[in-house]
Amino acid sequence: MWKIPRRFSLTGRLCCFPKDPLEDVETWSESVDKVLGCKAGQIAFREFLKSEYSEENILFWLACEEYKKIKTVPEMISSANRIYSEFVQTEAPRQINIDCGTRENITKNISQPTLTSFDTAQKLIYSLMARDCYPRFLKSDIYQGLLRRTDSR
Repeated sequence: MWKIPRRFSLTGRLCCFPKDPLEDVETWSESVDKVLGCKAGQIAFREFLKSEYSEENILFWLACEEYKKIKTVPEMISSANRIYSEFVQTEAPRQINIDCGTRENITKNISQPTLTSFDTAQKLIYSLMARDCYPRFLKSDIYQGLLRRTDSR
């Protein structure tokens, strides 16, 4: 059974959360966007994906979200290379499951990255998570346990 990390105090609030981090658990069943749009949802979904040996999907998706916020070219180049070497490159430590055409396109353009360099791959991974992982997450002990905890309060 999955345990709520200590930082998820069921009695108090956290400094980084404006409200109880588990207050929105019931809304997570509405869409994968509700899960991904909430820090606590991201953590729970990541724990689930980790249990399925596919944690790289959410890590890549989150890295892409941060990448899109970059303001300087040097930071963009550095971040693009990190994302590429960690997730996209063949034999990357956390290689994501994308088609060879998308992988080749990123590889071809990585020397001159743009803020949209990973958009196609991110959409593919989002679709994979939404279609495949998210329905299993909703049935998982992780999500069901969190629902029971919020119901019992």
